[in-house]
Amino acid sequence: MMKHILLALALSAYALPSQAGCYADYKAKQDDPLRLHYGVIELSDAACNNRQVAMRQVRQSLENEGWLLLKIQSIFDESGLTERKESAGEFFLRF
Repeated sequence: MMKHILLALALSAYALPSQAGCYADYKAKQDDPLRLHYGVIELSDAACNNRQVAMRQVRQSLENEGWLLLKIQSIFDESGLTERKESAGEFFLRF
């Protein structure tokens, strides 16, 4: 009986999110004609703690929509969303 309780607790803990949301703000471009944008994107847990993984994730998301990642400005938690929302405009959590 105790094993079943421990297993249930372990499974329920696994199902809970490991941390609050994680985001990156970035700059991207398109050519012909040249278009630039600043945006905010939500990152996976793996990308939160590894800048290289974050760059791959953002690059892939943008490339799927015809954009080229220029730079990740920063990686931050939910507390940084409000201050970036207006600047990101239509690219706030778009990808």
